[in-house]
Order: sequence, then C-alpha cells, then structure tokens
Amino acid sequence: MILPPSHPQRLELNDEVHARPPEALAPGLRLSYLALLGDPAHREASWEAVCDLARRSAAAPPLPGASHYSADLGPFRLKWERHTEFSRFMVITPGADAADPFANPALAAVPAGWVQALPGQLLVATHLALLPEGEGPLDPDTLSNRLFAGNSLVGGTVSGGAARVFTDFRIHAGGFGRILVQDHGTTPRQAGRLIQRLLEIDTYRMLALLALPLARELGPHITASERKLAEITEALVTARSADEPELLERLTRLAAGTESREARTLYRFSAAEAYDALVQRRIAELREGRMEGMQTLQEFMERRLAPALNTCRAMAARQDALSRRVARATQLLSTRVDLTREQQNQVVLANMDRRAQMQLRLQETVEGLSVAAITYYIVGLVAYVAKGLKAGGLPLDADLVTGIAIPVAAIAVALGLRQLRHVIARRATPFPPPAGR
Repeated sequence: MILPPSHPQRLELNDEVHARPPEALAPGLRLSYLALLGDPAHREASWEAVCDLARRSAAAPPLPGASHYSADLGPFRLKWERHTEFSRFMVITPGADAADPFANPALAAVPAGWVQALPGQLLVATHLALLPEGEGPLDPDTLSNRLFAGNSLVGGTVSGGAARVFTDFRIHAGGFGRILVQDHGTTPRQAGRLIQRLLEIDTYRMLALLALPLARELGPHITASERKLAEITEALVTARSADEPELLERLTRLAAGTESREARTLYRFSAAEAYDALVQRRIAELREGRMEGMQTLQEFMERRLAPALNTCRAMAARQDALSRRVARATQLLSTRVDLTREQQNQVVLANMDRRAQMQLRLQETVEGLSVAAITYYIVGLVAYVAKGLKAGGLPLDADLVTGIAIPVAAIAVALGLRQLRHVIARRATPFPPPAGR
C-alpha cells in the first residue's frame, strides 16, 4: 500500500515519547549520578565528552545532535541525557557491598580526569546503591548511623511495597549525596523506573530551588521600589503642573527598573513552578508507604521545599503587583500631563483667536483707509479732467463734477476691493483632505 507523503517531523515526533527510556536494573549494583548546569556551548561540549569516553572504550559514540545515549563501556555502563539547561550522567557498575555500599562508588570505574573535565557547573552529585532483599540492615536508626552520618532519614516503602528507599538529602564527604534502595521484588524495568524517578526528584528539587537566591536578592529591590512608588503617588496629590515633568521622569525610571528586574527573573520563577510540578508528579508515581519513625518524601518536600517555593511565588507576585501599580500611576500622571497640555493648548488657541480678530479689525481699518486713499486719487484725476475740459470750452462745473465723482468713486473702489478679495480667496490652495478620505 502506498501512503500519502509523511509530515517532515512525523518520525521525530513519534519517537519523542520513547526518548530517554529508563535502564533495566537488577539488584546488586552501584550507581553514580551527576547533573551539570550549562549554557548551549556547555551542552555541545557535554556531547563531545561522551563521544570521547565512548571512543576510549571502543564503543559507538552518540550521533551528532543526539540528546541521550546509553551504552555498555566495559567496566561500567554509561547513560547520558541532555536537557534544556542541564545535562546528566549516570555511571552504573555491578556489585554492591551490603556492609558499606557507598565505599567503592561506580564513578571510580571512569577514566581518571574525565569527570573533572566535564563542562558546566555541578548541581547534583549522588551515589545510589540498589541492594537485593535481605541484604543490609532494615532499621532506620542503624542505617543512619552506618551509612548516613547519623542524619535523619527520609523515605519509606515505594512501588506498592516492592522496595524501600532511604536518603537524607545531604551532601556527604566527597561532595556526593546518598540514596539506598532495598529491593523486595521489583522487575528490572520497574527498578529502572524507580531509580530514575528518585534521581529526577533530587535533580528537579535543586533546579526548583535555583529561584530562591534570586527571590532573596530581589526582596530589598522590590521594597525600595514600593517605597519610591508610595512617595511619588503621595506627591501626586498635591503636585502642581510645574512638578509633573519631574514626577513623570522619576516614575519612568522606576518603571524601567521594575521591568528590567521582571524580565531578568521571569524565566527562573516560571521554571521553578515547572520543576516543582515535576517533583510532585514523580513523588506521586512512587506510591509511597510510611515506615515507622521516618518522614516520607512527600512530607519532606511539603515541609522543606514548599516554603522555599512559596517565598519565590510571593516575591514573583509582589513584583507583578508592583509592575501593575507603577503602570497605573504612570497612566494617572500621563493623564494629568495631557490635561495640563490641553489647557495650555486652549490658552494658546484663545490667544491666537484674539490675535486673528485683531488682525481682522486692523485689516478692515486698512481696507477702509485704502478705499479713502484710492478714492482721493481717482477724484483728483476726475477734477483735473473736468478742469481740462472746462478750459477747452466745454460748459462744465469742475467742482460739481468733482463732488459727484466722490461717492461714485468710493462705491466703485469698495466694490472692486471686495471682488478682488473674493477672487483671491477662491484661488487660494485648499488644505489637503485627511488621510483615508
């Protein structure tokens, strides 16, 4: 059967749901896990580091552009994943001493110097041991004293009682955290999914907490900005029109600073919400059960992670509220400035109207004087003509003719100037019509 042409991303989109599958893990193993933050350049360098390690072990390296890789490199198995802002590496080796499963970590099997050269900033480093049923102590206090430096343990039964998890969420000597998983009947795929969820909880917990230092740093700035805004809005109540430009400049600077900080922190606060949601989802997938004397992972996150994220949410809400208040104050002050400008424009237009009226009256006065002057010259010419005709023998009274010519000339000149004014007005270039009409 011949199918229609496929969408260019059909295969890529279909395989996306199968990307980064969990490893099939059997009890009796050691695992070392690293998560490193990095920019796009570091992400590309992490791929090159994996290629280098694969070539040293004579294994096929990941393909260019790959975002995950899993291969058996002889003494150990490597799993690598590249995400948006971090890369993570998982080194797995068989065998775990029940007496001290963290004594010889899996990362010791990696060539010397390779881990130190990894690009990015280390965010999470964890050693995990998966022990079979019946190996190692089950009492939390004994476990804490032997393997977790006497710290309070967090965990309990998971996967419906098929395994037990113990951790203290602390960084031990050597810079690594510790997670102990005691298997009681999980399948290899189930154990792989369980361990992947535990490591993702630890990773996403740290990624969510990246917003906390930013929230603490942001607090004093928001408090200072709120105080400045209060001062400006209070000054608006009694401000005169002469004070408005200076207030508008202060408010504009405040708005620019607020928008700059919001643009700088928006991604981190939004990412914290997304990572927290992932932590809660992974915990729900564990199907936890309580063990006497221990906090569950859910309880630990509610008491330790939730308050930190609530601080971030509160700071993000304060910042958003400040931005909206600054916008309202800016709009209010801009309205006042516009009203002041409109009043000034009305004064200017009134002055222009008065000047136009004065010019019109002056023009009418000049026009009247022009009629009188022109009439005077015309009547003078008529008088000369009448006297000339009388001297030539015509029976004319020059004074009478001159007297009659005065009103006739005045009316003719007035009508002529009026007609000339109308002609000039008709020939004047009209204003262009508004655009779109």
